Amino acid sequence: MNMHIHKFEKIWLIFGVATLLVFLSVVGVSAFYLGNQPPSCLATINPEKVDTTAPFDQPGLKKVKGKEWDYELVFVASAFQYNPGEVEVPLGAKVKVLATTKDVVHGFSVAGTNINMMLEPGYISEFTTTFDKTGEFLILCNEYCGAGHHMMTSKIKVVEK
Repeated sequence: MNMHIHKFEKIWLIFGVATLLVFLSVVGVSAFYLGNQPPSCLATINPEKVDTTAPFDQPGLKKVKGKEWDYELVFVASAFQYNPGEVEVPLGAKVKVLATTKDVVHGFSVAGTNINMMLEPGYISEFTTTFDKTGEFLILCNEYCGAGHHMMTSKIKVVEK
């Protein structure tokens, strides 16, 4: 049986394979040689020592100086609760949200904003945003974490100062 591939089919086949090889080479060099990683979970923490490790030993909002953001908002998730349970943020503030968990995987989703993180034991999740509208924003756990999962909420109140 003699199989014949048309000249144009050969050209497209070679072009497709070459493109695939270039793409995989770029991704490989980026991932392994340059060390690029996903943007979250770069910082680690001992989940058994969250309560004694700064800044998680004092959850809440803190004004910072000399950074590209105005405030740091620190949250600790644990079985069916966030600490703090409610926090006030000034309108227009650029805020870096830092969050971790002491026990299991939790979600951290702020309704009405683009904040949505997964909190994993041993890792610190970060998200920088500007709160540019007043109101109350509910924080929900969007990763099933056990029997009390549906009660796991907190609130960010954005207020004019």
